[in-house]
Amino acid sequence: MVPITILKSAVSEGAVCMDGTPPAYNFDPGSGTGSSSWILNLEGGAWCNSAQACRLSKGSARGSSDHMEKDIPFTGIMSSSRAVNPDFYNWNRVKIRYCDGGSFAGEAFDKATGIYCRGQRIWKAVIRHLLSIGMASAHQVLLTGCSSGGLAVILHCDDLRAFFPTGTTVKCLSDSGFYLDVVDVSGRRSMRSYFGDIVAMQGIAQNLPPACTARLDATSNTFKLLNGFSEPPNPMWMQCFFPQNIIDGIKTPMFLLNAAYDVIQMALSLAPDRADPSGAWRACKSNRTACNASQMSILQGFRDQMVASVKGFYGSRSNGLFISSCFAHCQSEQLGTWNTIPGGSPTIQNKGIAKSVGDWYFDRAEVKAIDCRYPCDKTCHHII
Repeated sequence: MVPITILKSAVSEGAVCMDGTPPAYNFDPGSGTGSSSWILNLEGGAWCNSAQACRLSKGSARGSSDHMEKDIPFTGIMSSSRAVNPDFYNWNRVKIRYCDGGSFAGEAFDKATGIYCRGQRIWKAVIRHLLSIGMASAHQVLLTGCSSGGLAVILHCDDLRAFFPTGTTVKCLSDSGFYLDVVDVSGRRSMRSYFGDIVAMQGIAQNLPPACTARLDATSNTFKLLNGFSEPPNPMWMQCFFPQNIIDGIKTPMFLLNAAYDVIQMALSLAPDRADPSGAWRACKSNRTACNASQMSILQGFRDQMVASVKGFYGSRSNGLFISSCFAHCQSEQLGTWNTIPGGSPTIQNKGIAKSVGDWYFDRAEVKAIDCRYPCDKTCHHII
């Protein structure tokens, strides 16, 4: 178990959780050959898109360091076991705890509810603190995270690179953070509406990647001119919270680890309850074998959209990919999916996730692994 550190000094910078408590992290120091290498893991845990939703999180571990588990296990890519984690087991390993509800990107305060959305300040305060306690002399750094933490990795990858000199190897791994802007089963774009609310409520727009916002702002201005709007109905820069609109502009080497049939995206993007009032998708979302032919066709289309969205990213030699045909979510931090021995990682071309990530990070091999369509892969660990 790895103990928590409450970063009380960050409060003076306004870097606080939703309820105003200090941010926190858990740190397991490196040793031997790994003593000058660091893994930074951004904890995930959904988002809140309204004052009401944030109020529910405010009194939990996802909104307050007062409610966080103090000692937590480090597993998968964070493990100290050489057998489980041969490439990173003896690195300095840090899990930055998630308590802002906005993928470490918000900058807002709701006076009516007293809710702080200060994810960007938390990010900067914790990174500066880690630099002050030894990370500034790192030779190798890997930023990783899963789910909303995986999205945070994509948002902050280039930002982290800027903290280090050119001689430091800095790379980023986003696990299950590749949320797609897709049409849901009702014909709407539920995820676009949801992400738009998060960006607006949490004041995230100012912290979105400039390469994306500049491009979409230009598109938005053209849209306004051609259609005579003083403002577009849905500001296009809000789409810069979607990874598919960001990844081609990231300069730091990035690895995307994702299940093509991500079960959280099934629930949020493809068939959210509000898009499925009859409950036709309820069984399919909880048990893949209950999906009928029509639903499976839609899922295959979703998978194809994911593959198409990484086409440009795929072309860069510095980037890596592992898109499995599993019904899964968050595969890098779980013993059962991170490594083949022990555990049982899914494999593509006879190579599991841990080996793929290690080969990419250390430039042992180019890794561009995209699995065939479900149900071809018999090595998957499906969670539904």
